[in-house]
Amino acid sequence: MNAFKQKSKNNKPGGFNRHSSRPFGNNAPNGNRKKKKKEAPGIDPSLLIKKAAPKEETIYAPTRTFEQMPLDNRLKANIRKKGFKHPTEIQDKTLEYLLQGRDLLGIAQTGTGKTGAFLIPIINNLLTQGKRFQSLVVVPTRELALQVEGEFKSLVAGLGLYSATFIGGTNINRDLQILRRPSQLVVGTPGRLLDLVNRKALNLQNFSILVLDEFDRMLDMGFAPDVKRITAAMPGREQTLLFSATIDKTQQMLIDTLLDQPVEVKVSTGEATGDHIDQDIVRVTPGEDKFQVLRSMVDQEDFEKVLVFAETKHLVSKLCLKLQKTGIRAEQIHGNKSQATRQKALDKFKKGAIQVLVATDVAARGLDITDVTHVINYQLPKTFDSYLHRIGRTGRAGKAGKAYTFVD
Repeated sequence: MNAFKQKSKNNKPGGFNRHSSRPFGNNAPNGNRKKKKKEAPGIDPSLLIKKAAPKEETIYAPTRTFEQMPLDNRLKANIRKKGFKHPTEIQDKTLEYLLQGRDLLGIAQTGTGKTGAFLIPIINNLLTQGKRFQSLVVVPTRELALQVEGEFKSLVAGLGLYSATFIGGTNINRDLQILRRPSQLVVGTPGRLLDLVNRKALNLQNFSILVLDEFDRMLDMGFAPDVKRITAAMPGREQTLLFSATIDKTQQMLIDTLLDQPVEVKVSTGEATGDHIDQDIVRVTPGEDKFQVLRSMVDQEDFEKVLVFAETKHLVSKLCLKLQKTGIRAEQIHGNKSQATRQKALDKFKKGAIQVLVATDVAARGLDITDVTHVINYQLPKTFDSYLHRIGRTGRAGKAGKAYTFVD
């Protein structure tokens, strides 16, 4: 059984066993022993131990390039400038349906090009139909909203089309000013959008197209009532697009009320399994210093880009500060941080300027962060779905991924 090496101040080797977590070469502290905590209800730790199944790589081979697709030449030029030659599977299989105005249910993981899948036909129709209809994109997190906005801006550079993004953690008065200028695309999180609707600053009846992105995550975060309010305020919309990484029977009734005879395109199974990720647990014995176990893990050479999840904002802040004090390059993101602070931390993590990003579940879905080597659940998540979404941040785009979960 493998053990992680642990550096100590006197440079003596140490480490721990992943399942027993008993230090090698050092005695576990005896004082202040606490009673063993009960496992989180609904999650059996034995389910969190799994070797990655061998991947059967299925590489999608598009039969056409973007140049051969029925798109406006101005849009093609911007796609070309971005360095994209071939569409992804979700883009290739949905374009004509979306250009025709069909409703769509798209099942696709983050990182499959689904943002381009809905933005490209929207932009093309804006350029070719000669009318300035408005589209609303609703997403679960602030970070995803900014990603969608950035993608839109790069696709419409020099084309005279504009967007506006409304998310929590920003100045509401600034949003009110932004709404005074016309935008063809509005991106937002449910809470802020409804806040603007309640202030009568945003009229959802003006929108022709509705895109619900990361739909399953919105439901996970409790946004179902907000989604229903938003869609109810858009009875005259002409097209609705719904994208989700996973889908289950409990969502089907709501989906049926949102979509009208939709085309269904699946580029993933829609089932979250984590089968492609090495998963293991780290048992922390009574009296053992849990933080030191974490510290010894991230100190290893292969822990290059690590996402650490905790359940509360307070613990996220505490862990981040302790890691920083021990010399680990770490930042944090959670709901109490301003949007600017969260985005700065996320950018550092993406660029490799920091080794560890400590987060609440706000980072579990909707973010396309490449090359995350490890996900560590410092605490058991409340549900198995949350666990799957967390570990899904590693092992992306064909890369190997590892996930560890602490069990007290």
